Amino acid sequence: MSACFGKAERSLKDQCFRALCCKGPPPPRPEYDLVCIGLTGSGKTSLLSQLCSESAENIVSTTGFSIKAVPFQNAILNVKELGGADNIRKYWSRYYQGSQGVIFVLDSASSEDDLETARNELHSALQHPQLCTLPFLILANHQDKPAARSVQEIKKYFELEPLARGKRWILKPCSLDDMEAVKDSFSLLINLLEERDFEPSRM
Repeated sequence: MSACFGKAERSLKDQCFRALCCKGPPPPRPEYDLVCIGLTGSGKTSLLSQLCSESAENIVSTTGFSIKAVPFQNAILNVKELGGADNIRKYWSRYYQGSQGVIFVLDSASSEDDLETARNELHSALQHPQLCTLPFLILANHQDKPAARSVQEIKKYFELEPLARGKRWILKPCSLDDMEAVKDSFSLLINLLEERDFEPSRM
């Protein structure tokens, strides 16, 4: 009995040793380069800062562009945020090259004029040659404000169903008060990016 027990014990130790030694480091997380656009005041900088666990104090709207590496469990998103002021938006397209996905943030509680401007900018992005085949995450921000439009109102006003038919896009409500929902929305975008990785190359 003791000999059998000794063999079993050695076998168990060998299995544990192999499990520890052969496991190796975890595979690296894939990285995706994204562009984040939206009008000034839509909340792009605040959302990205919260996702990076940065302090919410002294956040200033991006005037040119900034790049943040946003970590998730299954991917790292290198997000290039472009300023949304009138004099900067005309240069957005210069920064589209190399993007693998798009984040468009809109203020769902904005004025009618700003909402119409946001709609025009989103339409331009959806139809741009360098972006039109990419996954889009559209965030209807500031849902915590009394004047916020619902996702259904945004979808109808932005004419997303007819314009984006056949494209890969996600429209989600969000606010800084519910960052877990924001993270869930980004997880859906990561799923679209992963699906795109596995698509056969188009000749």
